Amino acid sequence: MLDQEILSFTSAAGQLYYHSAGHVRLAWGPGRVPLDEVQAYYEKALAVLLTTGARKILSDHGQRAPLLPAAQQWLTQNWIPRAIGQACTRHCAIVEGADPVHRLSTESVVTSAPKDFVFKRFFNAATAETWLVSLSL
Repeated sequence: MLDQEILSFTSAAGQLYYHSAGHVRLAWGPGRVPLDEVQAYYEKALAVLLTTGARKILSDHGQRAPLLPAAQQWLTQNWIPRAIGQACTRHCAIVEGADPVHRLSTESVVTSAPKDFVFKRFFNAATAETWLVSLSL
């Protein structure tokens, strides 16, 4: 059977997919997204993780603007700990965005997140997906 990707949710933040290989892909849209939209997007991602049993995330940043500091703080102090505790999620492949300032924002999240949540950064989705598939969970 070929791996399949199913669109689960679309919002101003981007599109959210479940991949049959066992991960959820966040395909971020361009532009700055307000905190409430970021939170709603991640809450949908957590719901997909919980309902599918997926335990890994591929976050494709594309043309996304850097997250606001409040969103970074909420992500590292609220959402990631809940994703670990509720969905046993521990791995996130990040496909880097084009904007260098965005990469600094991403670095802030990576260094502030709980240490048992493993991030790995990539320049394309194919290598990110290969890494996620190689993890046995």
